[in-house]
Amino acid sequence: MESEIRDIHLAESGERKIQWVKRNCDLLRTLEEEFSKTKPFAGKKIALSVHLEAKTAYLCKTLAAGGAQMFITGSNPLSTQDDVAAALVKAGLEVHAWYNSTPEEYNAHIRSVLRPGPNIIIDDGGDLVHMMHTEFTDLIPEVIGGCEETTTGIIRLNAMDQAGQLKFPMVMVNNADCKHLFDNRYGTGQSVWDGINRTTNLIVAGKIVVVAGYGWCGKGTAMRAKGLGARVIVTEIDPVKAIEAVMDGFDVMPMKEAAKLGDFFITVTGCEKVIDEEDFAQMKDGAILCNAGHFDCEIDMARLREIAVSKQEMRQNIMGYQMADGRVICVLAEGRLVNLAAGDGHPAEIMDMSFAIQALSAKYLVEHQGQLTQKLIDVPVEVDQDVARRKLDFLGKSIDVLTPEQVKYLNSSSI
Repeated sequence: MESEIRDIHLAESGERKIQWVKRNCDLLRTLEEEFSKTKPFAGKKIALSVHLEAKTAYLCKTLAAGGAQMFITGSNPLSTQDDVAAALVKAGLEVHAWYNSTPEEYNAHIRSVLRPGPNIIIDDGGDLVHMMHTEFTDLIPEVIGGCEETTTGIIRLNAMDQAGQLKFPMVMVNNADCKHLFDNRYGTGQSVWDGINRTTNLIVAGKIVVVAGYGWCGKGTAMRAKGLGARVIVTEIDPVKAIEAVMDGFDVMPMKEAAKLGDFFITVTGCEKVIDEEDFAQMKDGAILCNAGHFDCEIDMARLREIAVSKQEMRQNIMGYQMADGRVICVLAEGRLVNLAAGDGHPAEIMDMSFAIQALSAKYLVEHQGQLTQKLIDVPVEVDQDVARRKLDFLGKSIDVLTPEQVKYLNSSSI
């Protein structure tokens, strides 16, 4: 098939972005060099659905350097950067994606990358895996396994596995320490506020920020809000995480109470209707809502559109919904991932670790083809440790090593 992109003439701009990422991704650059020599993916087809911007593009080029035939699409209609997609096509990779695709176009692009019959699937949110199991079941025998990038995707995989529906092994990349401890916390924390700040151009200091969800992404988002001078309220359903938020210095309350107070609202839960019609009714005039979870259902956008008497684009990526009483509720990036739909996503150095885990996990699947009995697989500890040690080396840091005597002591039952 031929690639489906907006405009091949945008390739020069996209290539500049990719080269900037390459300059700042030491781990992927090293893996690209290694894979170019060892060709771990020779003869293999990889279907990839990840937010299609420059860092993802460099992951694709790294896998291609290892011999993979790449079939690439995005994982969100608003996160694909058309110049980056063009640069990948110019480099000889197959891409089916463009910015602001309709739901029909988005699904068609997913079908296009699955149709060739992939051996490895690299997914972000679970759309590739879901469609493979519903529309391309005849191709499942060709699949060695896959890797899932994000929390939402793992939730979907767990549901499929518990229902006995998952037909091939999936490595839970998001659960790796070198992924969620850094990507979810520091990456999300910085990129969410980058998206909010560049879109609104409003001061954060002195404002009340409501963060829904105190997982790793929520922790990072709240931490950065505090650093910007905001008063932070956390909403949670998990009592342990709620106590942790309190101990971290944040107020905790139900969304129904927080809705009356917040200036900024950020959902980071992976669940639907976290902010609903009752919450809209309580909000201040000018309240700003955005989502940092994978799907655009955390804010009940469908209901907000129904109850609004009018809407107006206030600024690029800001839609104002006027309520019957005259209040206006502002939503960033249509309720989609604000850090990617209204920004460039996580910093390159952070995604360097996450995508190194992706690349090495894909390599692990190939090396263990036919040997994996479990359907949901943790990233091997040795892969996590390898990525951490490499990253420390690039940062110019070293750590202690246990002596033989210390190893013996720690493994002794007489401690």
